[in-house]
Amino acid sequence: MRFPFKQTVSIARYISRQKKAKTKRFPLVLMLEPLHACNLTCSGCGRIREYKDTISKMVPIEKCLKAVDECDAPVVSICGGEPLLYPEISELTREILKRGRVVYLCTNGQLLDKKLSLFKPHPYFNINVHIDGLQKTHDIIVEKDGAYAKAVDGIKSALSKGFTVCTNTTIYKQTSNSEICQLIGLLDKLGVHGILLSPSYCYEDVADQSVFLTKKEINEKFLSIRKTGNGKRIWSTPLYLDFLAGLREFDCTPWGNVTYNIKGWKAPCYLITDKHFETFAEFMDGVDWNRYGPGKDRRCGNCMVHSGFEATVALKTGDSIKDALRMARWTLL
Repeated sequence: MRFPFKQTVSIARYISRQKKAKTKRFPLVLMLEPLHACNLTCSGCGRIREYKDTISKMVPIEKCLKAVDECDAPVVSICGGEPLLYPEISELTREILKRGRVVYLCTNGQLLDKKLSLFKPHPYFNINVHIDGLQKTHDIIVEKDGAYAKAVDGIKSALSKGFTVCTNTTIYKQTSNSEICQLIGLLDKLGVHGILLSPSYCYEDVADQSVFLTKKEINEKFLSIRKTGNGKRIWSTPLYLDFLAGLREFDCTPWGNVTYNIKGWKAPCYLITDKHFETFAEFMDGVDWNRYGPGKDRRCGNCMVHSGFEATVALKTGDSIKDALRMARWTLL
């Protein structure tokens, strides 16, 4: 089976309950950002630039857990910034797991080897390491020599200690298709459990916009990657990869991956900020969701990021028998 069985069942049950209750909108993932401080200055990162005025602040653990409870999403992605810099990261992770949530700890891997002793393997716990290319490309993007080697060492250590480890690769304009395919092969040999792929988002706070891909360039790049990057360790769904390659069209589901950080509930989505809300209910009720998505908001024009579109795949697959069978075969592979 492609994903850990217990995690797959937990998420499927949650979606089924929401649909039976005829809930109009419900999140699948909570992007929990307990801080925005980071030990890297990645070229394409919008967070460390957008939140520069609050970069030294942290969300108290009580507020983090309140957000988890309010939102009730089956998956919590602990991100940032670099979450391993959060002093209470171990307790935060344990408390979220106690609530029966699937947890992804999203890290750049620089502190992973050093901090692994804070965690224990758990059926619902995944360590997600950001790898943006092979050594030269990765180190250029994160603006630190040796960062790639440290991240790989952290992956090896986590795997050796029995953790479920996946990687997330953001693809920029300068990343060649052949390099991505080589990276997939390398990660496969390392034995990571899953590989996630997504094009970058053109954050307005990033001065150098030349690193970002247009929608046409994303289609061209992923049409090639899709042909060679479809191994059993790829966790990006085949329908989403079809979308990236320009072979399918999907609407965005901006409320599928909701974000909570030092300023509150980030609206409308993980990538765009128009407002922050104090409570989850105010956030869900206070956003005009029909305003956002490709063709509706100029900032969405070139966006094909997984946070908005993998949620669509998860929620819409059952509308087509063909898609449902394809996804079932892919999941069980």
